[in-house]
Amino acid sequence: KFIDRECPVPEGMVSTFYEGFGMPPLESMACGVPVITSDNSSLPEVVGDAGIMIKADNTVALSKEITRVLTDRVLHESLRKKGLDRSRQFSWNKSAEVLLDLIKQTTQK
Repeated sequence: KFIDRECPVPEGMVSTFYEGFGMPPLESMACGVPVITSDNSSLPEVVGDAGIMIKADNTVALSKEITRVLTDRVLHESLRKKGLDRSRQFSWNKSAEVLLDLIKQTTQK
């Protein structure tokens, strides 16, 4: 697991314009918090179909999607479940294995 501490309150919001890897959305998904994120950098790859993607600078879309997630219980629950499932695809052990494989491939050339 990427999360090795208790999750914060089950409802919350983190807003970022750009992420190198996407830890804030991943942590949110692992805690069962629905994710609305921008469609740039690594975020689409990390979040996949478990969250809502919007243009990073589109505040109207952000407001609309926040309202939808907060008022549509079916959508909220669907995103919550998808996020939990998606977050289980990531772990520190898996990351270390991938990095070690890359190092081995590089040094064997």
